[in-house]
Amino acid sequence: MKIATVHNEPLKVPYTNPTAFLQLTERLVGHLEGVHSGRRIAVVCVGTDRCTGDSLGPLAGSALSKFRSPMFDLYGTLESPVHALNLDETLQDLHRKTRNPFIIGIDASLGQASSVGCIEVGEGPVLPGAGVKKQLPPVGDIHMTGIVNVGGFAEVIVLQNTRLHVVMCMAELISRSLFRAVSITAKGQQEIAAASAAARSY
Repeated sequence: MKIATVHNEPLKVPYTNPTAFLQLTERLVGHLEGVHSGRRIAVVCVGTDRCTGDSLGPLAGSALSKFRSPMFDLYGTLESPVHALNLDETLQDLHRKTRNPFIIGIDASLGQASSVGCIEVGEGPVLPGAGVKKQLPPVGDIHMTGIVNVGGFAEVIVLQNTRLHVVMCMAELISRSLFRAVSITAKGQQEIAAASAAARSY
């Protein structure tokens, strides 16, 4: 039997779970701790504000932008969304500006009724457009997805008839846990660098 680890078993937790923030933050820290300090973090929030269910990414991006953090680059907000029409161009621009970035992909997804309202964190990219049968470039070394509604039929209509309250709650939780995880990881890297410098001075 294969033992599940942070690297091979995604975390899925309802946004209503009282410990969701702690669980998401801890899992994200587990992924980020293995990233070399020389790699720049880029957060790509995919989606459009023209569709309630697909607005999770832009909402999370706008929430993240309020932190005005220098610890990561941010793509995809309500003001400047990253969607099917500009995703290729955005990814090309990202890679032109940043050598070997560590990308965190954020997007909405559809799933089973019992999973609606759950946020998932896992290795590998998000697959934008998969829920509505579109083929778009994969995004991310790791992903955060929010299951906004039920999949399996009339996906476009389902996305357009998704509760905004659920989407906004998940977007806020995603942004807070991600910012906290990046902050914890950055502080840990600074402490390691300071300890190394101090050891070399003796």
